[in-house]
Amino acid sequence: MKKNFMVKAIPVLLLLLVLGWGSNSAWANDQEDYQNLEIFTDVLSLIRNSYVDEIDTKQLVYGAIRGMLETLDPHSSFLTPDMFEEMQADTHGEFGGLGLEITIRDQRLQVVSPIEGTPAFVAGIKAGDQIIAIDGQPTQDMEIMEAVGLLRGPSGSAVEITIARPGEKEPLHFSIKRAIIQVESVKSRAVNGHYGYARISQFQDRTVDELKTQLEQLRQDAPGGALPGLILDLRNNPGGLLEQAVAVSDLFLNKGLIVYTEGREAESQFEFSAHAAGTEPDYPLIVLINGGSASASEIVAGALQDHSRAIILGEQSFGKGSVQTIIPLSDKSGLRLTTARYFTPSGRSIQALGITPDIVVPDLPVTPPEQSEPGLREADLQNHFQPAVKPAGQPENDSAEVKSSPEEKGDYQLQRALDLLKGLEILQRGKAAA
Repeated sequence: MKKNFMVKAIPVLLLLLVLGWGSNSAWANDQEDYQNLEIFTDVLSLIRNSYVDEIDTKQLVYGAIRGMLETLDPHSSFLTPDMFEEMQADTHGEFGGLGLEITIRDQRLQVVSPIEGTPAFVAGIKAGDQIIAIDGQPTQDMEIMEAVGLLRGPSGSAVEITIARPGEKEPLHFSIKRAIIQVESVKSRAVNGHYGYARISQFQDRTVDELKTQLEQLRQDAPGGALPGLILDLRNNPGGLLEQAVAVSDLFLNKGLIVYTEGREAESQFEFSAHAAGTEPDYPLIVLINGGSASASEIVAGALQDHSRAIILGEQSFGKGSVQTIIPLSDKSGLRLTTARYFTPSGRSIQALGITPDIVVPDLPVTPPEQSEPGLREADLQNHFQPAVKPAGQPENDSAEVKSSPEEKGDYQLQRALDLLKGLEILQRGKAAA
């Protein structure tokens, strides 16, 4: 069963929601809740009647909602009508801003990941950076949606952000021009000659369709019309639509559980399973993850890891294992409310733990090896024996080096993934010949 957790149309009366009523009749009969309600209405009345300046009641109610949600978790928040409209735009891959996915950690705004190709990515903002000020305004205790509102703006306008980065003694200052962010969900190419490479930057409403199309093109371009292996790059992928993560996982799995959720309400408890139809061939698959891989990308990595369908390579993922439901309210505002936790097929919770790669490979800078004189070999010795005729069955040396692009040469994790794919291909070829 598939369900879009990003948009869930549940009309809720704003006042009843503020007071915690409406969903459970037992609460309305509980004396403690009446007492809490009385405190709330007393304070509301005192502010309206006695505060030094006249106050808009709606703003008081909005503030009360924000206060409630701040006591829950970093991902639950109140969305004003403008914020609610912006969030809906995110899922379609186009909005004005810098191209940052952010969260709150220890009352500080932290970058989950910059979206590839956006102004933030080009400026050098990195996963794990802490945003300590936006246009000079400190972000300590700032709500996440307030920060989003400050970071976004008209295309071409500039925003100043101050970054605290691990390993840097002084804050870093960036002036970045906003742009219309049109996120290209999937990019692919052939690497090292004939292997497939597909990068998913974010899970949007057409991600799986784009991935299918590009995998088919990679197959057509590969020698013999078949991929010998694929690298699925989920690094710095902050997540997105749950249903698209399920669909991408389903593309590589022909059966079994993909992910399940657990919440307090029955409608928050779901299981998603794979189907045999449309499954990709069983070629070697390497999935790249890092600390910027969060939420939906962790669902994919966890499912493929649990089913032993892929080797997960890279660094520990972010660890966001919760589901947020977007609930529209009557005045076009909304709630972003955490309603469930999700679990991998084997029952692992990703929340605050993340996915541990099968092969841990840090993101190291790649420097070209120093040129040195070749060492002494047998062929250099005077009067060395001449090689005998190659015995029948000895494999030809067909490992001629394929020129790599500068992008591939500078990506240490990608190079290690390619080495692994080559090794798997050689192993499979040897088994086939035996």
